[in-house]
Amino acid sequence: MTTATAGGAGSAPPADKRPDKDTGKGRRGSVTGTRKAVAAAFLLPAMVLLGSLVVYPIVYSVYRSFLDQSGTGFAGLDNYKALFTDDTIRTAVKNNAIWVVFAPTVATVLGLIFAVLTERIRWGTAFKLIVFMPMAISMLAAGIIFRLVYEQAPERGVANAVAVGVHDTFAQSSGFPKAHPLPVHPLKPGGGGSFVTKETVKASEPAGLPLVGVAPAKMPGDAEPAKAATASGEGITGTAWLDFTKGGGGRPNVVDPKELGLKGITVEAVKDGKVVATATAGADGVFTLPASADGAQLRLPADNFREPYNGVDWLGPSLVTPGIIGSYVWMWAGFAMVLIAAGLAGLPRELLEAARVDGANEWQVFRRITVPMLAPVLAVVLVTLMINVLKIFDLVFIIAPGSSQDDANVLALQLYRSSFGTDADLGVGSAIAVLLLLLVIPVMLFNIRRMRKEGRR
Repeated sequence: MTTATAGGAGSAPPADKRPDKDTGKGRRGSVTGTRKAVAAAFLLPAMVLLGSLVVYPIVYSVYRSFLDQSGTGFAGLDNYKALFTDDTIRTAVKNNAIWVVFAPTVATVLGLIFAVLTERIRWGTAFKLIVFMPMAISMLAAGIIFRLVYEQAPERGVANAVAVGVHDTFAQSSGFPKAHPLPVHPLKPGGGGSFVTKETVKASEPAGLPLVGVAPAKMPGDAEPAKAATASGEGITGTAWLDFTKGGGGRPNVVDPKELGLKGITVEAVKDGKVVATATAGADGVFTLPASADGAQLRLPADNFREPYNGVDWLGPSLVTPGIIGSYVWMWAGFAMVLIAAGLAGLPRELLEAARVDGANEWQVFRRITVPMLAPVLAVVLVTLMINVLKIFDLVFIIAPGSSQDDANVLALQLYRSSFGTDADLGVGSAIAVLLLLLVIPVMLFNIRRMRKEGRR
């Protein structure tokens, strides 16, 4: 029987050649430390930028909000009290609440409608492209566009051009605003913007109703040279004309060859306060009333001189905020549509078809299946737009005119107005910035919680 040598098979290795477990742990720890150092080196520039551009401004803004206007004295909570006592800032807070409630909701609803409807049309892609196109425009450009759209003058503002066109289709505007008689004319004010003859008219004498003050652009294009009426003996005849000769000359109360008839002007015969007859002047200004008008006073009613309808005052105090919200929806409805359309493309079609087979109509499929299954996507869009509108500044600053900017004011704009300028108060401006941060944080936390919940699924 032989004995195994020290170096033979089955013998233990020398002590100095055995693996050192402690040495392995040390090596792994060294590798881990190296990796952390490399990661820290890559993260350091981003952390420095984040700290200098985000963290430091937030901390300094909170600190500055407790100082006075000059920044040398402690103001306590006075700057925060100003947020709820100053009328201008309170208007900004109220408008921000209106923005948060309506702008994201309207944009999301329109995006949902567009996304669902474009699935069923052949040219849906082209439609989506058109709706999404405003997203490629900057807020500055969009503000300039809608400042022109909302112009009060119908010849420049598209919105009022449409409003005036629709209005005049059903209620024709007056053709002679600001027209009036001269003191030497046989007319006098009749109350309420009307004019009446100083004397009663007779069938044996033609009546003359001269006026001045009609702008050449307001004269009917097919008006003809005025014609002096002749008495018929059976009724009242007369002429309503513009008693003004271009280039000078002419005689008052006399129809001159170069003077034009007031085509379309309404003439009423009034006896004892009652209208007994009505006539409309022709292209040459001549009108005829029946015999019942004999002995009456002639009246030109106020409707002849009513100021033309110039549309809606979109940028006035009452409509400036809804008008600006409309421009925001025009820009961001395409964003909502694209995100919702992406979510819609991922819905299980067999579930929708099963509902239709079971007898559900399209409205029921949309309300009970499509919308509930799109709830996560709708939440993303709604929360994103809510955060966006809390910071809205450009559109309000550009679209709202100086006379209405206080009525359209929002917190971001008030932050700018309070922090810059000759009477700047950085304490109040910093308090507004802190308030904006506090308003954004709950929305951000909700979004983070929702994203984490979606990640666990």
